[in-house]
Amino acid sequence: MISNERPSPYGRQPYFQPKYNQQPRPPIAEDTLQSREIQIERKLFHLTVKENPRGRFLRITEEVGGKRDCIIIPATGLKDFQKLLADMVKAESEIPPKNAPAI
Repeated sequence: MISNERPSPYGRQPYFQPKYNQQPRPPIAEDTLQSREIQIERKLFHLTVKENPRGRFLRITEEVGGKRDCIIIPATGLKDFQKLLADMVKAESEIPPKNAPAI
């Protein structure tokens, strides 16, 4: 018998259980140290260096068609991120596009 064929001793559990008694966390104060924007094609990127009681970090926010996505990189990882990004830029310039005609 496959393990997921056996009934659970806990009964059937929903995937999402709302936590009615849990209070929302209070917002953490963040200080903005520097902020820049860049538009690439239809995308707008906001890069912001911030600081809060837990430390400094870079927040990269992408806006496309009114939707926002965000990544946060702790300051301790910025040098590694910079090196990785430089490697990707170098690789992109060295590798020819697949749909480019061969010369």
